[in-house]
Amino acid sequence: MTRPRGLVSFASVKRRPAFALLASVAFSAAAAQTRSHDFYVCAAINRDYVIGSRIVTLNGLYRLGGDGAWEHFGVNDTTITALAFDPRDRDMLYTTTLNGLWTSHDGGRSWRIPTGPGMTEGRDVSVDPNAPDTVYLALPDGIAVSDDRGWSFERRENGLPERARYTQTIEVDRTTKARVLAGTVGGVYLTEDAGGVWRRVLPTATTVNDLQQSPHDPADWLATTDTHGVWRSRDRGETWTRIEALADGRAWYNVTFDPTDSRRIAAAGWWHGAWTSEDGGNTWSARNTGLPAPHRVWRVGVDPNRGRLYASVFKETLYHSDDFGRTWTADALAGSLVAAFVSVPVREEEVPER
Repeated sequence: MTRPRGLVSFASVKRRPAFALLASVAFSAAAAQTRSHDFYVCAAINRDYVIGSRIVTLNGLYRLGGDGAWEHFGVNDTTITALAFDPRDRDMLYTTTLNGLWTSHDGGRSWRIPTGPGMTEGRDVSVDPNAPDTVYLALPDGIAVSDDRGWSFERRENGLPERARYTQTIEVDRTTKARVLAGTVGGVYLTEDAGGVWRRVLPTATTVNDLQQSPHDPADWLATTDTHGVWRSRDRGETWTRIEALADGRAWYNVTFDPTDSRRIAAAGWWHGAWTSEDGGNTWSARNTGLPAPHRVWRVGVDPNRGRLYASVFKETLYHSDDFGRTWTADALAGSLVAAFVSVPVREEEVPER
């Protein structure tokens, strides 16, 4: 197998010569001095692959190493769409896939599927940081909730429309236990009792693709939709206003806040490409110069350690930008589709003493 430039697997790390390991450790130690988070992607990499071919691809979870290389780990699964962690135990992982939900209790070395044939094609997963035993799973036919760290799930869909329960994204309000927002084919729904009852807070006639809570202001939320543009809430998701500067009519796939700068926000969409704001969302600009055309940007994400903006372009190499989209540099993961960018605070024992 020819490994794309910029990639390294956990296995190959273990086989490095001693001098290479020493160099890598020194480089990583320097980077770790400022590293506050681990940064992950869920990626499908299938360029030139067809069923029956001898091309081997590495799909699924990648972590950005201290030396700037993406390290593959976990299950080689092309259908991983989301990743979540237990805030008490970072070795406890949850991913959504075509099979439903995969969980790992040992940092990705071994996995199990707790969901059965009635809960497949998982779209998103979220852990309540104020009640970490509770896990929310978005499914094509509704929402399931676990109160025992993913060992078992039950349906909690009271209030969702009977014939339009497709749920694309689900996000827990980090400030309030059991308060959760879900993006469905019929709009944004909110529960304040862990899924006991859902009520619609943003009606749409199109799918809500992404929901994000600002890391700077927990009352500030953004939602992207297939054809009805991008929406913003300043009151914890209770009321919403469309962002007029971001055109409707074509899909916006995701949006992201820059954890390092409260003024910076980025959005990604089919045909739209990458758009950014550097004044807290008051004005927006297209940032596609240097990205492959047509500008089919699948996802954007920000590395919280340095404020580097990433763009996943449909079946192209991942790109990064250090000036928030003004210029772009080809990165790694050639031929990929990144379904999610996820950041997790590093463990206290991993933060070097100052």
